[in-house]
Amino acid sequence: MDIRLSDKRNGTQIEPKSVHGMLWLQTHFESEHWESISNDLVIIPTKDAEMLDQDAQKAGLNVNFINSLTQIDKI
Repeated sequence: MDIRLSDKRNGTQIEPKSVHGMLWLQTHFESEHWESISNDLVIIPTKDAEMLDQDAQKAGLNVNFINSLTQIDKI
């Protein structure tokens, strides 16, 4: 896996998981965001993440897009 995209309440978190994923992300974001991206601190709108996912896959990257996770409270 090169990039993981995980849905959160306020958007989709970007998590580079390989050198190839990070290098590819660096071509799509300004340099002032690279450190935040490498530390898994970036959340973008889900619609933008879906486009990013498609673009990365077309470039040959392996992307894992976790659309949503729901935690069930214990009774």
